[in-house]
Amino acid sequence: MATGVIRKLVSEHKKTIEYSLPLSDDKLSLNELVGKKISLVHTGAKFCIKTNAPLKKTYGQGYSWDAFITAPECDQCIVKPELCHFAKGTCRDEAWGEAHCMQPHIIDLSVTSGLKIGITRKTQIPTRWVDQGASFAIKICEVKNRLTSGLIETEIAKEMSDKTNWRAMLKNEYPEIDLLKSKKEILQKHADLFKKYNVKILEDEVFEFTYPVETYPTKVSSLNFDKNPEILGKLMGIKGQYLIFDSGVINMRKFQGYEVNLTVK
Repeated sequence: MATGVIRKLVSEHKKTIEYSLPLSDDKLSLNELVGKKISLVHTGAKFCIKTNAPLKKTYGQGYSWDAFITAPECDQCIVKPELCHFAKGTCRDEAWGEAHCMQPHIIDLSVTSGLKIGITRKTQIPTRWVDQGASFAIKICEVKNRLTSGLIETEIAKEMSDKTNWRAMLKNEYPEIDLLKSKKEILQKHADLFKKYNVKILEDEVFEFTYPVETYPTKVSSLNFDKNPEILGKLMGIKGQYLIFDSGVINMRKFQGYEVNLTVK
């Protein structure tokens, strides 16, 4: 049995994505558990993933309320990068902003449940795509910072989705899409936008991702530690930040800060 506090799944991009689950100071390899019956039991304890303070309730996927309203990684511009206010001198933590937002970002296309426009900090490729459960992805261009990437993404998202249908993603349902053709069309259609922000067009390399999944579900039901402290079933696979059981799916990132006991039956 392994016991610890959950953090988001950690992935390694190989022929088949390799996953591990951080539990406090340990890191549990998950791929070898696919196909086995396991039990995940929430002990009832919750901790802030920033301060480790014990909590009754978490906010923003694992934070205390105080951390949620003060931590730079919880600011509104993380969800909406076009609202980045670093240049105004109002960043919650200037050093954090320099390290995370004032860095090169990539505008990209990915296939999750469909074709999706997105942005990714350059150092987070391909991790970000894997976290979203992408099957394929391609870089479009590089820009100087997060704000610029958000402004470009917002314009393109007016006519193309920037969201993932997580249920379809977990069923592995997506249309056949020619990413090279889609990239070319976007570059042509938004040529003035890319020129305005002086972007660097990137190479035409298509990334493909294979996940450790034995069987994809035909119907997706969500599991929740707050509704049922024990999740028991055969682990059918892992995709994005989800564990896929024969009894349902659970977003592990959503339950960061929860202490659990994990047992292989």
